Amino acid sequence: MGLIGGLSWESSAEYYRIINEATRNRLGELYSAKILMFSVNFAEIEQYQHLGRWDLATQIMVDAAKRLESGGADFILIVSNTMHLLADEIEQNVSIPLLHIADPTGEAVQQQEITRIGLIGTAFTMEGDFYKKRLQDRFGFDVIVPDADDRAIVHSIIYQELVTGRTSDSSRQEYKRIIEQLAQNGAQCVILGCTEIKLLIKQEDTQTPLFDTTTLHALAAVDRAITAT
Repeated sequence: MGLIGGLSWESSAEYYRIINEATRNRLGELYSAKILMFSVNFAEIEQYQHLGRWDLATQIMVDAAKRLESGGADFILIVSNTMHLLADEIEQNVSIPLLHIADPTGEAVQQQEITRIGLIGTAFTMEGDFYKKRLQDRFGFDVIVPDADDRAIVHSIIYQELVTGRTSDSSRQEYKRIIEQLAQNGAQCVILGCTEIKLLIKQEDTQTPLFDTTTLHALAAVDRAITAT
C-alpha cells in the first residue's frame, strides 16, 4: 500500500501503527505490512489550503502519488480527510486505485442502519461538497454539520493543537459539546472527519456513536492488501 502522509505526521503515525497492529493480528505475531509512504511538508500544504491555492497543493499531492506508483505501490491512501478534495485529480494522474476515506466510513455507518449523520472536521471538509456529497450520493445519508461558530472552533482546534500533537481538556469539552449539539439536532452518529480528531476524542467521551475515519480507512487498507495477496 502507498500512503501520502505528513498531513499531518501525527495522523500518519496513527495509520502506521493501526495498519501494522491489524496486520499482526490478522496474520501472526511476526507479520508487518508492506508500506510505502511519501510524507509531504505539512507547512506548505497548510499555507496553500488557507490561501485557497489548491492548484499548488494539487501539484504536491499528484507528485507524491506518482512517486508511490513508481515505487511499486498497488493502491494509494491519502492520509487526510481534507486532502480528498483533490482525490479526483490524483486518480486522473496515476493508474493505480485510490482507496477513498469516505467509502469504508460510509460502509461502516450503513451497517448500523443510520441515515442522518453529523460530520466534524476542518472547515474545508465541513463546508465543502467533496466529502458530504460522496456520503450523500453513495450511501444516501443526510449529513449535518455544526453551525458557523462551532465549525470555527472545530477547525481552530485542529490547526492550533491537534496537527502538532497537542490536546487539552478544554478542547475536549468543546468537542463533546459540539457532538452533543449535533445529536440534539438529529444526528444518529458523528463522523470524526479529520484524521487527528481521534487524538482528542474517543467513544468513551460521549454517548453519541462515533465513527473514526482514521481507523476505518487504515483497516480497509489492510483488508484490501490481504485480499490481494
